[in-house]
Amino acid sequence: MLPDVRAELGALLFRRVAGPDGRATRARIHDTPGPRWFAPDRPIRVVHGDAAMFAGGLSALLLQSLHPLAMAAVAAHSGYRGDPWGRLQRTSAFLAVTTYGTAEDAQAAVDQVRGIHERVRGTTRDGQPYHAADPHLLGWVHAAETEVFLRAHQRYGAHPLDPAGYDAYVADTARVAEALGVTDPPRDRQALSARLNAYRPELRLTPEARAAARFLLLDPPLPLPVRPLYGALAAAGVTLLPSWARTLLRLPRVPFVEDFTVRPAGHLLTRTIRWAMSPPPHSN
Repeated sequence: MLPDVRAELGALLFRRVAGPDGRATRARIHDTPGPRWFAPDRPIRVVHGDAAMFAGGLSALLLQSLHPLAMAAVAAHSGYRGDPWGRLQRTSAFLAVTTYGTAEDAQAAVDQVRGIHERVRGTTRDGQPYHAADPHLLGWVHAAETEVFLRAHQRYGAHPLDPAGYDAYVADTARVAEALGVTDPPRDRQALSARLNAYRPELRLTPEARAAARFLLLDPPLPLPVRPLYGALAAAGVTLLPSWARTLLRLPRVPFVEDFTVRPAGHLLTRTIRWAMSPPPHSN
């Protein structure tokens, strides 16, 4: 019975994240021979392959929403409300192919995304122009997601890295960021922190960011029976945000609840996801 539960839960989670063609996509990414951007021992493979990314992904979306131009582009062009699972699946496929796929496939994925970014243009509700291919906006998106992916792995990862390992993770992500068009991405945690601080004067909670946070935290596209589990995961994602970002998002810290309820629940959920999505040990 237990292996059946494990297999069913793992398959359900995999379908949500990878989509109906996920198995074929995974086989192509991992089994196609050829050189890779990242060797098997690189930190980016450790971080992006861990179940902590479930909480980190939610946190990244919340943090990224605070840049008015980036959020305006997402609200107008991404279709995250109409097709949230499709967007998740496309994002996870991009992370997987650039992290684990062949160099040829990784570059093809980057070229496809750059082509999409080039076409995404518009103006915010107060008349500011935006262009998704703008290196400055791309730099914000990259720095925000790198920060919270790192934080998520530090807190919930199965095998947290040492300080040098996390510096190397930031350096690894810079390889992908440069390919996407980011100018001089940070290559260690100190530079990453400085880059995030440099963006802070540009950040604010716009109506689009409020709507995105409400969708992610209060009205996810999930059946009612699983919403409490998602809520616990979302709460864990909120606790990963920098304190200044929580202030902007109006998500105050509740020390007792977070320390004695949210964090333990986050650890339990992450371990459960990791257990469900890992192959069971071979029986003797």
